[in-house]
Amino acid sequence: MIARASLAGLFAAALGLSGCGSPQSSGAPPSGPTQTSSAQAQTIQAETPRPASPPAKPTPALREHFEIVRQLPHDTAAFTQGLFFHDGILFESTGRYGESQVRKLDPATGDVLAIADLPNSVFGEGSALWGNKMIVLTWRSGAGFEIDPDTLETVGGFTYPGEGWGLTASADHLIQSNGSDQLLFLEPDTYKITRRVRVTLGGKPLRNLNELEWIEGEVWANVWQADQIVRIDPQSGHVLGVIDFTGLFPLAERAEPLDDVLNGIAYDAATGRIFVTGKHWPNLFEVRIVSP
Repeated sequence: MIARASLAGLFAAALGLSGCGSPQSSGAPPSGPTQTSSAQAQTIQAETPRPASPPAKPTPALREHFEIVRQLPHDTAAFTQGLFFHDGILFESTGRYGESQVRKLDPATGDVLAIADLPNSVFGEGSALWGNKMIVLTWRSGAGFEIDPDTLETVGGFTYPGEGWGLTASADHLIQSNGSDQLLFLEPDTYKITRRVRVTLGGKPLRNLNELEWIEGEVWANVWQADQIVRIDPQSGHVLGVIDFTGLFPLAERAEPLDDVLNGIAYDAATGRIFVTGKHWPNLFEVRIVSP
């Protein structure tokens, strides 16, 4: 997404996030000190709802931290929009008009193994695997691509309404975000929306949901221009946990702080490994999540 005014209205008071972001490294050291007050623009904002009746009191979201397991190089030309793990390889989709691509990465070294360009007319977005196809969204074109994960050749396409942001897959559905507070559940063969779930944090709508990943029955989501990842119950939409990645790649070291945001989550279900990165970030990180 193109840079806009940064998120405001820090929700850390309710979550108690203001001191929980310092990374604890079990391998490579973090890439810099924790962010100072300038980073407070990159925090999760939940908007005040307008309920017809008083909502049930939500269970407070768990506050979680991270440890760096490994730090790998990442191509700073990649405006990362989607990331997932399949058959021992990391797949990445990137954005921006005239620069959008799909890529295969070596998870052991971070090396780019293969690249294919998307049409110059589209702004690439999130991606996920369904069956034997890599599914790739675009931002405002209303066009999606079906790509052979072995060759990265486009083998089909589809259309959908509204904006495309993030994409992941459960056992039964593709799950899409569009920058709102909703997760859209799609029938994978027709791409029709079968269900919508509103995401709430502390009982309030959480907007700007971006890149998604399905991890052990939960939807994990980046929140645009925030240094946190949220764990979402796909049935209720309640945020179960907030993982604070403040300091993983400090704001002061980013060339374009409002554009070069945390974005990209990949899960290796066979080993439990979790990878994260960001747009134009110089590193890809394997991380371990630490609960209180």
